[in-house]
Amino acid sequence: MLPREELLKGVENRDCAARIIDLAQQAIKTWEIVFSDFLSPPELAEVQRMFSKLTEVHLLAWGGYPQAERQRLAIARSELPLDVSQVEIAALEIAGNFLFDPATHRDFLGAMLGCGINREKTGDLIVLGERGAQAIVVPEMVEYLETHLEQVRSVPVRTQRIEISELKIKEPKKKELTTVEASLRLDAIASAGFGMSRSKMVDLIDGGDVRVNWKEITQSSYQLKSGDLVAIRGKGRLEVGEIAVTKKDRYRVQMTRYM
Repeated sequence: MLPREELLKGVENRDCAARIIDLAQQAIKTWEIVFSDFLSPPELAEVQRMFSKLTEVHLLAWGGYPQAERQRLAIARSELPLDVSQVEIAALEIAGNFLFDPATHRDFLGAMLGCGINREKTGDLIVLGERGAQAIVVPEMVEYLETHLEQVRSVPVRTQRIEISELKIKEPKKKELTTVEASLRLDAIASAGFGMSRSKMVDLIDGGDVRVNWKEITQSSYQLKSGDLVAIRGKGRLEVGEIAVTKKDRYRVQMTRYM
């Protein structure tokens, strides 16, 4: 049996984490690979941290393409190999003429949820402008959405399954940066990475708009390390790369900003 209460200590997304623990118990008992619903980035990061010290089971996350934000977990006993090809996902094309009534990510997601499905059954949505969108979902939702998703905003749509290989993925825009700072404080590194004043960054941190590795951080003095991912709502992400100490005992930090 997994140490359930110990694993759940300090967990923010407690309901989600508890469901994953239940699935892990099932995987241990049955010697089968089991799958979660789609998890958001904060949920996924927290579950991965929670399970990182366990030896009985292992996890594999996949959302259809490497940069996918929402991903499903495959969970199995440590003795069983896991591969992304085993993670059960499906892709849909939502096609229509949106030239005169453009639809946003929110519009497509709202139309899908309006059909009566839960958010946890949907992965990423890729908006294709006037042609419509593509959606990643759990396989059991494909037939239902093909039948019921007939309109987005005022536009009639045709919803049909496509191959995962047909997803029109755009590589994220990124910019390589280097800064030299007196410390590795969150406000110092993030202000340099996002190109804004330190006081503005402090305001964003105090306001709860900044996450490190998908966990909300409200302390400007939080110390970053190599590999950390800093996300600001509406402003993209910043990945902390190699950190070196200069001759003057300052920190030279390489960063990649994703926009």
